[in-house]
Amino acid sequence: MLSVKEKITGIIQALPEDSTYDEILKELAFHRMVEKGLEDSRKGKTISNEEMKRRIKTWGR
Repeated sequence: MLSVKEKITGIIQALPEDSTYDEILKELAFHRMVEKGLEDSRKGKTISNEEMKRRIKTWGR
C-alpha cells in the first residue's frame, strides 16, 4: 500500500511540467474528494438518488 506522500507524488508527477500551483492543488483536491467518496460508499454512508433530489428541491427555498 502506498503512503499518502507516495500517492501525492504520483499525482503531481502525472501532471504536465507546466502545471500551475492552482492546477496542482485542484488535482490533489479532486483525487481526495474521489477517495473520500469511495471510502464513504464502502462504509455505507450514502443516500439514495431520490433522497438527494428531495434535498436539492429544498435548496431554493
